[in-house]
Amino acid sequence: MPALATPEARVTRKILVVDDSPTERFFLADLLARKGYTVITAENGDEAVAKIKAERPSLVLMDVVMPGASGYQVTRALARDPETQAIPVVICTSKSNETDRIWGLRQGARDYLIKPIRPEELLTKIAGLVA
Repeated sequence: MPALATPEARVTRKILVVDDSPTERFFLADLLARKGYTVITAENGDEAVAKIKAERPSLVLMDVVMPGASGYQVTRALARDPETQAIPVVICTSKSNETDRIWGLRQGARDYLIKPIRPEELLTKIAGLVA
């Protein structure tokens, strides 16, 4: 009789956390790693694009306000590139206006979460997008 699959035996899902705040990157990376995800991080939009092309994550958590390219610009570029458009982007930002949310979704984000991020909400959104 075959052994039941353990959580460790499941397919590894890789998530890229993009945020210029070391505290936010650590918080999100730690939360996701404890839930069994493989986590990579980037500090800005340019680094994010390079890591997305090299690592092919299952999902990207994207801050908006960063040095260089904004999260909106990177999200739009990913959504328009045939090589990366299937990778879901969830914007995680402190920009809480409804117009900001709408703009983020129009750039190609699959979801938009406002900081401070609630762990249960984030994990539920991720599970729905990488299932």
